[in-house]
Amino acid sequence: MPKPVKNETNNGAHLGYESELFKAADKLRGNMEPSDYKHVALGLIFLKHISDRFEARYRQLEEEYPEGIEDPDEYAAENVFWVPQAARWSSLQAKAKQPTIGKLIDEAMLAIEKVNPSLKGVLSKDYARPALNAVMLGELIDLISNIALGEAQDRARDVLGRVYEYFLGQFAGSEGKRGGEFYTPRSVVRVMVEMLQPFKGRVYDPCCGSGGMFVQSEQFIQAHGGRIGDIAIYGQESNYTTWRLCKMNLAVRGIDSDIRWNSEGSFHKNELPDLRADFILANPPFNISDWGGDRLREDARWKYGMPPTGNANYAWLQHILHHLAPTGTAGVVLANGSMSSQQSGEGDIRKAMIEGDAIDCMIALPGQLFYSTQIPACLWFLAKDKSNGIARDQKLRDRRGEILFIDARKLGYMVDRTRREFAAADVAQIADTYHHWREGIGYEDIPGFCKSASLEEIKGHNYVVTPGRYVGAEAAEEDDTPFVERFAALRETLTAQFAESERLTAMIQQKLAEVAIDE
Repeated sequence: MPKPVKNETNNGAHLGYESELFKAADKLRGNMEPSDYKHVALGLIFLKHISDRFEARYRQLEEEYPEGIEDPDEYAAENVFWVPQAARWSSLQAKAKQPTIGKLIDEAMLAIEKVNPSLKGVLSKDYARPALNAVMLGELIDLISNIALGEAQDRARDVLGRVYEYFLGQFAGSEGKRGGEFYTPRSVVRVMVEMLQPFKGRVYDPCCGSGGMFVQSEQFIQAHGGRIGDIAIYGQESNYTTWRLCKMNLAVRGIDSDIRWNSEGSFHKNELPDLRADFILANPPFNISDWGGDRLREDARWKYGMPPTGNANYAWLQHILHHLAPTGTAGVVLANGSMSSQQSGEGDIRKAMIEGDAIDCMIALPGQLFYSTQIPACLWFLAKDKSNGIARDQKLRDRRGEILFIDARKLGYMVDRTRREFAAADVAQIADTYHHWREGIGYEDIPGFCKSASLEEIKGHNYVVTPGRYVGAEAAEEDDTPFVERFAALRETLTAQFAESERLTAMIQQKLAEVAIDE
């Protein structure tokens, strides 16, 4: 198996301009919590974006069709929001040093929502609150004013989009667990998108967070020469604040979409009950225990068995399968426990899904990929019909009775002390392995990395789908480390484990003694 590759220029990490801009913006927040400052900064970036797009279209009409300058339809036709005069960035920048700048920004946001119904309830409108320092707001406006300055229209939109997405990721890192609830790491999404290859059709995410799955689906099409209009975007989100981030994220990218919000969530108020998607990409919250399953015991979505009321993992899997089109495919991020759990009937549901040929591929992920949790995670790839299908005009082989297992735990590199990312070569290795397997061209099992297992093999493992059980050990490689050094390291590890074992034994004996005394 190829060794993990370090950072590359196209690995998805934004270094340089976006990084320096974020550092500068972060300095301005002072003692403000990242969770609050996030909406201040992202709201202004969004305002700059739609204003730039409006003014570029305004200049174009001025040259080509002066009569249409004041016609909102001429802007809507190019997917450009109408921005009233007082709300345009140039107007706000001219007044950035005024003590009333917060009030002026709020008025601008209200004016934009009033003339653009699709943005109703999306924009932040609390810039005038006393806790927000007017001087900081003015300096932030000056900083953001430099984004995409002098760029051509399409290039400017791309720069603003990259900045917005980079800021989202940085705020997720700053907020830790809370931040990770709205943001799936870029390299994880990239693996899912490269594997599913959403070139044409309906793309759905039932818990869409800030919309990263959709953004990268569109980027995938652009990178491979496809047409953006060939996919339709659908999503649902139960957190109102996160829904607003998603709407702005997609608008910055110029992505047309149907993103629904309600506080009850996809299980209890399915906003798109009739949708059957060609591609579903989702990162549901892990191991949710209070999902209200007791109120949905007879739901038609539970084709493979009633999910336990104490854990929503198998409810998410079956909700997603329910929404797949006849030849649809899905990628889902879940906690590792979902691959082996036998509790509350989960093992029976997994067995039914395997025997029903609903699972196409399982991937074990390395640790430290996510901002929100240290719980080890995996990727489930589901298919509605494994007997046929076409991907990128390539006929897929009949894969019934087989599941591909990939152990990617050794891939990736450390971005910093706490977080890992996949390099471009890692993403390609995983995605190419899957494509070769399902197309039946050039695939072979690689010990320690991938294995195509039969239903009989999986049955022999009691329907547990943890890749490590199937891929076996990696082929031995020459080790240049002297034996004496390796032996010393092993002895040190073993000594530490013996010590921990003694500590645990003593603790257990003490607890048993306490129980005996109580009796």
